[in-house]
Amino acid sequence: MDMMDALVAGGWLMVPLLGCSLLATVIIIERLWTLRAKRIAPYGLGQEVCSLVARGQVNLYWLESHSPLGAVLAAGLRNARLGHEQVRARLQEAATAVIHDMERFLSPLGTIAAITPLIGLLGTVVGMIEVFAVIVSADGASRTADLAGGISRALVTTAAGLTVAIPALMFHRYFLRRVEDITVRMEEQAGQVVEFLAHYQGELGFSEQRESERARSQGQAASEVGRP
Repeated sequence: MDMMDALVAGGWLMVPLLGCSLLATVIIIERLWTLRAKRIAPYGLGQEVCSLVARGQVNLYWLESHSPLGAVLAAGLRNARLGHEQVRARLQEAATAVIHDMERFLSPLGTIAAITPLIGLLGTVVGMIEVFAVIVSADGASRTADLAGGISRALVTTAAGLTVAIPALMFHRYFLRRVEDITVRMEEQAGQVVEFLAHYQGELGFSEQRESERARSQGQAASEVGRP
């Protein structure tokens, strides 16, 4: 039995199973691309931010556009002059938003893993009801081959449901674990910045100019210096 024969044999319940399979595939590919630790929380960013703060060269716009972790650190640095409690509060709020974004589509993936076996079981039950309807018919005893074929076709939906559910469940658990690992990495680097600010005695100076604006202002300053 090839794929097309299985779709036909499973009946109309194969349609939602096929839709769940396509949706789960799209979610898995998208999350594999999005949940990359180097993209969300690159190693060494916290230490780099501490060095930039010490030199007074922190560009908050650059930090926000660097990565989601950079956006979290920038939110905390904007409140650095208001005290460490405000820094921690803003860091926590920004990190919550990043974690929520990392968990996007994981709930639908878990739902697919939960409902596809039930859809497959429903298809099997419907198929067995049809088989027993043939058995109780007048000529049911003489149609043994049809009964055997009907039973095998009834089990197709269960097999299809499990085929979709098992990978969906595996990737759902894998993505949840990856989110936890990235969250721990973010907490470690945010903690480095908070600890540095707690012991930093110098003047805090931040820039929020875009790179294009900075280059334009530097060019204007250079032209003014060059005028007679």
